[in-house]
Amino acid sequence: MRVDGFDSDDGNRDKCRKHGVTSDEIEALFRSTPRVAPDIRHSVAEQRFLAVGRTAAGRPMFVAFTLREADGRRLIRPISARYMHAAEVARYEAEEGA
Repeated sequence: MRVDGFDSDDGNRDKCRKHGVTSDEIEALFRSTPRVAPDIRHSVAEQRFLAVGRTAAGRPMFVAFTLREADGRRLIRPISARYMHAAEVARYEAEEGA
């Protein structure tokens, strides 16, 4: 998936920050190789996706996002981001090793 940058504002930055996740961590996650899947359940008004991966510090993170077009550029717009819970980490690691 080709993307040209990120689309963030105070609203989505604050929503992610309340879970302890910074914009820098989100952007770094996407610069690595997160696993991305469609979020069919929440794709009503727009197509949404889920990304899971590890931060640069190795902490497992979950990001819900959509893609936006602006001035001919495709941008990732984070909707929500948080660190994964223990059960999610176990499932992610089991799938990662499979």
